[in-house]
Amino acid sequence: MAVTYKKHPNEALFGGEKPFPLIPACEHFAGSEKLILKALSLQDSIGAVFDITCDCEDGAASGQERDHAEMIVRVLNSDANKHKMAGARIHDYTHPAWKLDIDILVAGAGKVLSYITIPKCTSIEQAREMIEYVQAVAKENHINRVIPIHILIETHGALKQVHEIAALPWLQVLDFGLMDFVSAHHGAIPASAMRSPGQFEHRLLARAKSEVVAAALANGVVPAHNVTLDLKNVETTLSDASRARNEFGFMRMWSIYPTQIQAIVDAMKPNFDEVIDAANILLAAQQVEWGPIQYAGELHDRATYRYFWEVLQKARLTKVEIPATAVEAFF
Repeated sequence: MAVTYKKHPNEALFGGEKPFPLIPACEHFAGSEKLILKALSLQDSIGAVFDITCDCEDGAASGQERDHAEMIVRVLNSDANKHKMAGARIHDYTHPAWKLDIDILVAGAGKVLSYITIPKCTSIEQAREMIEYVQAVAKENHINRVIPIHILIETHGALKQVHEIAALPWLQVLDFGLMDFVSAHHGAIPASAMRSPGQFEHRLLARAKSEVVAAALANGVVPAHNVTLDLKNVETTLSDASRARNEFGFMRMWSIYPTQIQAIVDAMKPNFDEVIDAANILLAAQQVEWGPIQYAGELHDRATYRYFWEVLQKARLTKVEIPATAVEAFF
């Protein structure tokens, strides 16, 4: 008996388009070797549901930039980095060590580095030059893969050109940097707006966050939200992540303390009922070669199939249970 070939969603729905990045919803920052190793260990204990950003910018003591970057390379190439889900934030364009960071990180760990985060750009020219330098160092070291770039939007200049920045090559994430952005307003935004509810309700901040998300999504880039300053109150982190996701459309958020990680993942993960609907809709669609179907009295076609396929993929990333039939069919 002939076996009927059933097209996979990636084949049926996206025909040659650039796929949207499917990356963890949480990004945990760690500055020292001790904290980086602790974070890598956490990936084993709670699951590989978050990325780790090894921080050169705030992690390296002045004058020890080379040693710090070399430490990151050593750790990322070690057995401790089991899941290969760690990137690094380099120094900003005005710091004399930014090229040194790239030289060391790309040459030493370019094959395992999940991404490079670029902070404090004030113009697209700075961002473009830094990306081109990453590309050049990768080529010199015979690293053929694309190293994803994350860019922090935390200055007036970057926000002004955010749509152009979002279209730069190798870009995977636009991060919003709240504290530096507030500080750049010379007191026009109060310090209270570095926390909730002000960070979501002050009009200058709401506008900035909305622009970052709009620019990111229009260019197939993931928008990532800033940290929660309240380190140990899990409910505050959960609330902030929920507002960032549901009111502004952010799809990723920074963590700066281990207890924040699970709260961010929980807030960002798909709703279980929607995951069930997604599985049922996609399984039914596959049976009719991705033509239109009715489900629960509603019409669905390729436009909604694309949405529900991303729901299923995000569910898998965040460890939400997916029906076994859908796992077998699609994963």
